[in-house]
Amino acid sequence: MKLVYFSWVKDRIGTGEETIDLPASVKTVADLLEWLPGRGDNFANALSDPGIIRVAVDQEYATLETDVTKATEIALFPPVTGG
Repeated sequence: MKLVYFSWVKDRIGTGEETIDLPASVKTVADLLEWLPGRGDNFANALSDPGIIRVAVDQEYATLETDVTKATEIALFPPVTGG
């Protein structure tokens, strides 16, 4: 599965994207946001407030309940603002 990080999430994690195998325990977006900070201080720092992180699964906005088990791409980004 491909994980893609944008904006300051990318800066804090230290990479724009990676390909990983999620553990079997990660079934939803909520599970993913709980699991990722355990991967290191950079992830813990970037995701310290998961309530503000936006997630897209296969390029569709996702909720915490969205299934990620069959996803090919998950994107994580801060709130989008416009002007």
